[in-house]
Amino acid sequence: MSTPFLERGVLLLARGDELLVDRAVGAADETSGRPCTAATRFQIASISKQMAAVAVLLLAERGVLRLTDPVTRWLPGTPPPEWCGMTLHHLLTHTSGLGHWEEYPAIDLHGPAEPDELLDRFAALPPLFPPGSGWHYSSPGYVLLARTVERAADRPYAEFLAEEVFAPLGMSGSFAGAGDGWPDLAVGHEGGRPVPSWDLATVSMGAGDVWCTAADLMTWLDVPRRGRLLAPASVTALTAPHAPTGRPDEAYGYGFFVGPLAGRRAVHHSGDNGGYKAFAAWLPDSDERLVLLANQAEVSTAAVTSVLDAV
Repeated sequence: MSTPFLERGVLLLARGDELLVDRAVGAADETSGRPCTAATRFQIASISKQMAAVAVLLLAERGVLRLTDPVTRWLPGTPPPEWCGMTLHHLLTHTSGLGHWEEYPAIDLHGPAEPDELLDRFAALPPLFPPGSGWHYSSPGYVLLARTVERAADRPYAEFLAEEVFAPLGMSGSFAGAGDGWPDLAVGHEGGRPVPSWDLATVSMGAGDVWCTAADLMTWLDVPRRGRLLAPASVTALTAPHAPTGRPDEAYGYGFFVGPLAGRRAVHHSGDNGGYKAFAAWLPDSDERLVLLANQAEVSTAAVTSVLDAV
């Protein structure tokens, strides 16, 4: 299969348990000449929100927290009064009223930043609307969810994911946070040149901080597909159409977009960190799974999903 849109990265497409497309192309690291392979770890960017959602649901199953908990219960200090009535459910569904990165221009995505200073920056902007009254995609909301997991579980967020999410699923090529000391990391590129990574330890924690191999991300889709890791009610909640996004026939679940893809029913999410593009989708009617991990900025979602029509 020809995939001219992909110069650096890995593309997988499966139907059932049969792998139909398995492509690894280009350099993971232009400087060393190391190629992209099945072992290469990429930043999955905003697909990381699915891991944050699952972490929250696991803690809810254990009775440690409730999705109806006010956000203020789990944050240090005294959050602004405008956050009163904002719940974990609102953060999960992007209905909290919090803005996305462009609404917080003072925040440097390349960091680093002190965690509480980051919260102060979020709190300095009044919500765009009262909680539950609208929809606005918000990575900062997922940063707050990761902080909630840390406080509720009483351990670092990256450690919780490693022990409670990745290990039980056998995702040995995945981790959260800065890549220091980890092998087989893809270097992000834009315009053909390497670009510095965003700060994944604090600024993007919970919102875009996970590294995966393509095979691990394919395994990850078995959480909704086969009901792995979570109780049935939690799996249902993960992919339920909780909040309309404003696009035709599309809603947001907990870390998943729910709506048509290539004209077919799907749950999916894209990711876009500096120098990286990612996409993961499951189409339940045909049981197809599509995973793209690229260390190049110039990849469009439309080009990726065209693969579904080509097989």
